Amino acid sequence: MSTENEGTSVPPAPSAPPVPVDAPAAPAPPAPGSAPSAPQGAGYDTVSQGAVHGGHGAPGEQHEAQSAPGAHGEQGAPAAGGSPVGDWPPPPPAVPAYASGGGAGGADGTAWGASYQQPQPKPGGKRGGLVAGIIAAALVAGVVGGGVGYWAAERNDDGGSGSTTVSASSPADVKRDPGTVAGVAAKALPSTVTIEAEGNNGEGGTGTGFVYDKEGHILTNNHVVAEAVDGGKLSATFSNGKKYDAEVIGHAQGYDVAVIKLKNAPSNLQPLHLGNSDKVAVGDSTIAIGAPFGLSNTVTTGIISAKDRPVASSDGSSGSKASYMSALQTDASINPGNSGGPLLDGSGNVIGINSAIQSASSGGLGGSGQSGSIGLGFAIPINQADMVAQQLIKTGEPVYPVIGATVSMDDNTSGATITEQGAGGSAAVTPNGPAAKAGLKSGDTITKLDDTVVDSGPTLIGQIWTHKPGDTVKLTFTRDGKERTVDVTLGERKGDSS
Repeated sequence: MSTENEGTSVPPAPSAPPVPVDAPAAPAPPAPGSAPSAPQGAGYDTVSQGAVHGGHGAPGEQHEAQSAPGAHGEQGAPAAGGSPVGDWPPPPPAVPAYASGGGAGGADGTAWGASYQQPQPKPGGKRGGLVAGIIAAALVAGVVGGGVGYWAAERNDDGGSGSTTVSASSPADVKRDPGTVAGVAAKALPSTVTIEAEGNNGEGGTGTGFVYDKEGHILTNNHVVAEAVDGGKLSATFSNGKKYDAEVIGHAQGYDVAVIKLKNAPSNLQPLHLGNSDKVAVGDSTIAIGAPFGLSNTVTTGIISAKDRPVASSDGSSGSKASYMSALQTDASINPGNSGGPLLDGSGNVIGINSAIQSASSGGLGGSGQSGSIGLGFAIPINQADMVAQQLIKTGEPVYPVIGATVSMDDNTSGATITEQGAGGSAAVTPNGPAAKAGLKSGDTITKLDDTVVDSGPTLIGQIWTHKPGDTVKLTFTRDGKERTVDVTLGERKGDSS
């Protein structure tokens, strides 16, 4: 499976923040005894979405129209009960804090200078997609070019044209409580790496990983490092800029999990603490760290939107093999380059590996449409990833639990039906295998595994792979319109299937 290079085009920069209109000219004094007329256009001018006045807005940022200080009702109309006659005409509106010499600006005295540049894809990168039983999604490894810049200026109190440079405090000067997002990020970023993988053919991309142990093992996605498995180049860069060559220790294409190891690893590695993904609840806070579009050390937040979401991945190429997960769904922003990065809970514990997103333009299996975050991200639960990682470090190859039966991979809602034949004309139910011992036959439709509803083949496989070989599960199936339940002790398969 190739490392993906997918992503939606960056939308045009949205409108700049609202800027004050020029102060209206003072009207002529009213005739004695007459009431002053209402001033027209008092307040701040608005900039409609998509228009740019005097500069470019920050990428993805939107601003609402603002009215004059103290104004109520429709924009541009004065507040009821305006200034007394003796104070007429009113003073011009005060220059807001974000104004900067006439340029479009941002809050706290900053003004946006350089506009967002469209990321340029790395030449030669492949494209692919990801599908699920019901969900269409996309793998999120990628590459990036270009960047974003900004400048800040401070307006003199006397209204002069001079300006001074504003410098931000260094991270070391800023202290954050451990329970805040900033506190969690400060602790996790030094243990998160940006991975660059390149195959012998020059194809590759970027992804993310995190420190798994003090020996230098890094946990990531299989599709992030797939190009470098057979003699390619692999490196990992820490948040402090230090870069290390690395090698693939083991990879599980079916689980989409891989372990790499740093060459000449430093002695002060701090592994991230692994949480318990089985205890995660819908609504729990999440923090995702990665390198979206190559922008390393990016932190986004959200919640757990759903659990046990069936997702089956493929790069869409001819003869490609699928990966399956019973995923954690999150609305934390995940984009190409986030693949392999940690999904943390509010305490900074790793609860998942960010792996895929659903995109409105992904186009399903093998779709060529570029993908970007629409708030539907999927992560491999860390309990499963940890189990796979331990096996890869120990033996270098994955072990999969199996039921010994071939099921249809059609997308439907009725269940997972055992086919008439297996791969290459073999028996659909392996003789003397787990399913055969439990009495399952071709044509049986499995509708439940333990208490989890099974609506398709990918859902069944994803659920089976959350277990270990030797575990006993309860399968509910229908045969000739009748529902039955059997206990099945899972078998095992070593290595990825050919």
